[in-house]
Amino acid sequence: MKKLILLAVAVLSFSFADAQAYNGVNDNKFQVGVNLQDNATSINITYDYGLGDNISIGFSSAYALGINEDIDANFGDRFDIKGRFNANLGNVINIDENFDLYPGLNLSLKNFGGHLGARYFFTQGFGVYTELNTPLAKYKTEDLTPAEEIHNQFTISFGMSFSL
Repeated sequence: MKKLILLAVAVLSFSFADAQAYNGVNDNKFQVGVNLQDNATSINITYDYGLGDNISIGFSSAYALGINEDIDANFGDRFDIKGRFNANLGNVINIDENFDLYPGLNLSLKNFGGHLGARYFFTQGFGVYTELNTPLAKYKTEDLTPAEEIHNQFTISFGMSFSL
């Protein structure tokens, strides 16, 4: 049993040693997850590309699948795509080499918003993430229908993160 525990610790320490949450220029991150929000659950994909030591740009897209039965939502109401800008602060706050905290701004088909995300990599290519998203300025501010509210509200996202 002692040998098995020692082997597990050795394997994990080597895999954690290679993991890094954000590497800077030309760093590519792809995330797949779920958005939790009022009246719907969405699948979410995100791609970020590193421009500098602490700056990345990318896109995010979500499609609402689990919508309440009383909401009549067409494809345009269910789908959203966002351009995003992140400030990757993992190497600034220096909690762990495998951890990245990234506040950012996004511009979507539905609104202008902000997000705060965190990701942790277990190996060089695989980790987990969570993100809080909120609209800062909605394109249509009055009398939003329940279908228009789907992508104009606070969401919590979580899922898997991959380093490409």
